[in-house]
Amino acid sequence: MILTMSYHNPVLLNETVEGLAIKPGGVYVDVTFGGGGHSRAILQALGADGRLFAFDQDEDAQANAIDDDRFVLIPENFRYIKQFLRFHGVKKVDGILADFGVSSHQFDVAERGFSIRFEADLDMRMDRSNQLSAFNVINEYSEGEIRAVLFQYGELRQAPAMARTIVQFREKEPIRTSTQLKEILRRFLPPKRENKILAQIYQAIRIEVNQEIEALKELLGQSVQLLDEGGRLSIISYHSLEDRLVKRFIRNGMFDGEPERDMFGNYEVPFKKVGKLIVPDQEEIKINNRARSAKLRIAERI
Repeated sequence: MILTMSYHNPVLLNETVEGLAIKPGGVYVDVTFGGGGHSRAILQALGADGRLFAFDQDEDAQANAIDDDRFVLIPENFRYIKQFLRFHGVKKVDGILADFGVSSHQFDVAERGFSIRFEADLDMRMDRSNQLSAFNVINEYSEGEIRAVLFQYGELRQAPAMARTIVQFREKEPIRTSTQLKEILRRFLPPKRENKILAQIYQAIRIEVNQEIEALKELLGQSVQLLDEGGRLSIISYHSLEDRLVKRFIRNGMFDGEPERDMFGNYEVPFKKVGKLIVPDQEEIKINNRARSAKLRIAERI
């Protein structure tokens, strides 16, 4: 049964938590706390001696903190997971869960600027104390930097022309709102594909603002040291950039190149894949349309 919450509907709830193969007395980390749906399910599976640490850099998520002696919510970016777990006296954990999607709350609060549905100031910061916002990316990045962001993170073929158009317009006045940006890029938005292309543009800017790819890489790299033997990674990605990184890291233990072979010709890798790729079924997508692009991969520390 899928848990429904007003702040966020957790995607692949049962599958993701089951993928952790929870030990009642184990130590687990939910690095994307959000509305707390996955965390609550983990706590239900834990025994009295189990512990759960959660991370969320969005101050709005702090209101969802769970009143449970086994639970600690750390208001930081998960890229600092090792540092803050060590502060709490934890060097090894039995499982790490990550759901990299933008929360329903972040999409639905218009002024956050994450959704293509609303007019809003160009923001898109998950941590609103960060100095870098969508406004800075659009108004202060060079044409080449904007082109790289749109092409790499949005996979937009028209990134060069889009970047040129943005830079030409901002010479007259700053681009302050999502509506302005949409109108400036109107010629790149054919009616039948407008929402899809806008979503790619927003995704690209959001990834840059929040340094999401760098944070993901840092999390995965630290997971090798943090997970005890037999510990599990249970990770949900929503776009191909993230999923390719997760898939490659699980397979090779690195993001580029190939792992070294031992004297017998076997690859030396830190993880083994558990099961096949898991995606939401039609029933879950009907309940929560934002689940449609989710991909769950599970791995075990060797």
